[in-house]
Amino acid sequence: MATYKRGTLLIVEDDIGLQNQLRLCFEDYDVTVADDHDSALAQVRRVEPQVVTLDVGLPPDPGGVSVGLQTLQDILSLAPQTKVVVVTGDEDREATVRAIGLGAYDFYIKPLEGEVLKFIVNRAYRVHELEEENKRLTNQHGNATFNGIITNAEPMQKICRTIEKVAPTDASTLLLGESGTGKELLARALHELSPRHAQRFIAINCAAIPENLLESELFGYEKGAFTGAAKQTLGKIEVAHQGTLFLDEIGDLPMSLQAKLLRFLQERVIERVGGREEIQVNVRVVCATHRDLQALIKSGVFREDLYYRLSEITIIIPALRERAGDAVLLAKAFLERFTTVLGRTNIRGYTQDALAAIDAYNWPGNVRELENRVKRALIMAEGTRITPDEMELTPQMQNDLPFNLRQVRETAESGAIMRALEYTSGNVAKTADLLGVSRPTLYDLLNKYELKPK
Repeated sequence: MATYKRGTLLIVEDDIGLQNQLRLCFEDYDVTVADDHDSALAQVRRVEPQVVTLDVGLPPDPGGVSVGLQTLQDILSLAPQTKVVVVTGDEDREATVRAIGLGAYDFYIKPLEGEVLKFIVNRAYRVHELEEENKRLTNQHGNATFNGIITNAEPMQKICRTIEKVAPTDASTLLLGESGTGKELLARALHELSPRHAQRFIAINCAAIPENLLESELFGYEKGAFTGAAKQTLGKIEVAHQGTLFLDEIGDLPMSLQAKLLRFLQERVIERVGGREEIQVNVRVVCATHRDLQALIKSGVFREDLYYRLSEITIIIPALRERAGDAVLLAKAFLERFTTVLGRTNIRGYTQDALAAIDAYNWPGNVRELENRVKRALIMAEGTRITPDEMELTPQMQNDLPFNLRQVRETAESGAIMRALEYTSGNVAKTADLLGVSRPTLYDLLNKYELKPK
């Protein structure tokens, strides 16, 4: 009989004699035993077993199967990837079918034959191993290969899917998001995934260049156009011909240049400063800003017609605080990247307190702030693991969000109900519509969480 590397096995069985037999049968595993519903769930939380053998005849109803089937459902709710092998008597064949329907991996019918049960458990453990390895490889691929963008969060993955759809087109694209959220990375992704990827990607920051120089930077100039113009010079737009032009901080573009940029977007021709010749330019335009362009339009400092030309496609990039789990993921990636660059290969990772503080912190400076803090921490680190102090974070920044999936779901569900009730001023019918549930279901949820409409 082939065996695999030592795994974790939970035996749920109320008969002490069978418990001992099963311990001997599975001496190649790290075995934990439970004898009823509550102790089984406690052990699932504690040891996170890869495989569970579950006798469906559990107290206080050892002659029936109701408690055992409920235990099966609760185990899979807590740990969906766990492989549960149900153990039944010959008279419980109907219960076996129900258990498989509820998600049990396999079944075994008494009396006990150790080699047969061991074969079933070994196979379940191997399947669990393969699924975990496949998930790890999938995550590894998905996290790190989308043009330098590292994410596991659904809001950011949605943005990546949008980028993939938009990239093959020539639609002018506007990227909106707070400073440090990775707008230029996404602009480069648009370019790299487009048919123009073999051509140039030209970036210019509209806020970083003085107004009197920005026009010549964008459109170029002819020899003698102004003092110091010793030769003809191409502008960024012309240099980007056949490629992609990225205009960062477009919200800071001076009003005097907005009309000229609008004409270029409409006609796809430019005139160099001091020139009279119209030059055709074929370029894909991507813009970005952290500013509220609608507010700038209302205040009269940004042209509405230019906004509509630039925003054929608008992509709103979530802040790091809205990307659950990504702060820790990025912190680990930055640490791996910079340990060699900064000569700190002795650093092995973060302390648990540091990871918790990273996860809980609000990150107002987004990914850029996180990157800078990791660099600083690597330089200042004294031990082999980075601490909250070295990240300039405090343990008090941690939150109390549980890891237990059921608790997380209940917290999110009750929070959504409270928000909906506030939004509808306590109107139950409107709240039910907003949540997408029936009124009886909403009343059940209100009772469950002890909530009352205002």
